[in-house]
Amino acid sequence: MLVDLVDDAVKYSPDRSDVHVVVMANHGVGGIEVRDKGLGIPSGSEERIFEKFVRLDPDQRRGMGGTGLGLYICRELVERMDGRIRVESNGSTGSRFLLELPLAAA
Repeated sequence: MLVDLVDDAVKYSPDRSDVHVVVMANHGVGGIEVRDKGLGIPSGSEERIFEKFVRLDPDQRRGMGGTGLGLYICRELVERMDGRIRVESNGSTGSRFLLELPLAAA
């Protein structure tokens, strides 16, 4: 899951721009944040990008390959572990993916 999120962040970001990964834990929940300064996600498409075979650039005009399954698989895995994944974007300059999973009891 994390590899897919970081791979997408790098793939859709301008050359030499930073991708930030933050790992945190709070009140029994582990969190991972992946933030980039890439293309962004158009308003209204935030939930749609987690569906099967959805690509925001289906004609691949930007030269980005892929099947449109990566984020779908991420969400399925996260939900099967009783977690959640969401995305925040202003629609044009970057995205912030947040993944939360319950931590195992010690």
